[in-house]
Amino acid sequence: MSAHSGKPVLAIVGATGAVGTVMREVVSERADLWSEVRLVASARSAGRRLPVRGEEVVVRELTPDVFDGVDLAMFDVPDEVSERWAPIAASRGVVVIDKSGAFRLDPQVPLVVPEVNPDDAADRPKGIISVPNCTTLAMIVALGALHRAFGLRELVAASYQAASGAGQAGADALYDQLSKVGGNRTLGQRPGDVRAAIGDPGPFGAPLAMNVVPWAGSLRDEGWSSEELKIRNETRKILGMPDLKVTSTCVRVPVVTGHSLAVHAVFECEVTRQAAREVLADAPGVELKDDPERGEFPTPADIVGTDPTWVGRVRQSLDDPHGIDLFVCGDNLRKGAALNAAQIAELLVTGQAGQPS
Repeated sequence: MSAHSGKPVLAIVGATGAVGTVMREVVSERADLWSEVRLVASARSAGRRLPVRGEEVVVRELTPDVFDGVDLAMFDVPDEVSERWAPIAASRGVVVIDKSGAFRLDPQVPLVVPEVNPDDAADRPKGIISVPNCTTLAMIVALGALHRAFGLRELVAASYQAASGAGQAGADALYDQLSKVGGNRTLGQRPGDVRAAIGDPGPFGAPLAMNVVPWAGSLRDEGWSSEELKIRNETRKILGMPDLKVTSTCVRVPVVTGHSLAVHAVFECEVTRQAAREVLADAPGVELKDDPERGEFPTPADIVGTDPTWVGRVRQSLDDPHGIDLFVCGDNLRKGAALNAAQIAELLVTGQAGQPS
């Protein structure tokens, strides 16, 4: 802790990236818990001055010494960088909150969502706490509340993932593609005409503008993608249900920011639509927007820049009284990354997670 104020020192590692930028915004907006917020990035970004908590802070180079005097560090860097540097920070007494995929399935590293499994943060033998994938986070706060009430048994999800889930390069590629097709009302009527107009599809494997791409992530066994397996494996770990039946299909859609999922969840108990809606309406971190007749349902364009998990289209399955169908949206850069990390930090400092605004 700081010798001057008694408050801890926080480091943001990867402070210049897309999520690091949102981390700086979230830390600036929320409780003033920190005596210092230290900004850390690669050597090429060192020396830049970036805003945080109303002041300009000089970015420091990522070296072992940069963690001296730091109590907690939020990492948003590639997996290989976390694999190297998170243990170095932890060896210097820093509690690392890591956004990468490097440690999510490590049995000695808790995978924490404060609204769902806050107690898991206490057991961290490696000094590292992992943050789930942004797609899992768009769904798990609402799903965790329903699980506590009714006992989850099976999950089927289809994701509709924003371009920014592929990083700044994904968002830039979508904007570039939209500029190539915008205003051309002849496109989308013949096979391949959108692909020809766009040319290089960038990180998506196919044009994203005027299209949807049934692929996100990298190839795994038997045709599954890494994103689909993240939903399965991370949901199981967060809920403490290693045998939970989970299947998913991940789709990239022409949205800049905001992941959505269509979810079919089967529970141990029979669940009416009204009972599910009551649980969701009272759940911390969840906003229920469920009056489709009035056009009230969550969409990425409406929830971008907000903190909660938004839920709508709640229905009881027509064929199974144990089943509930719903549609969820979450900002993949806020709760899907920066906010969840900040909430974990607050949980450790104050003993209770800050609630989304």
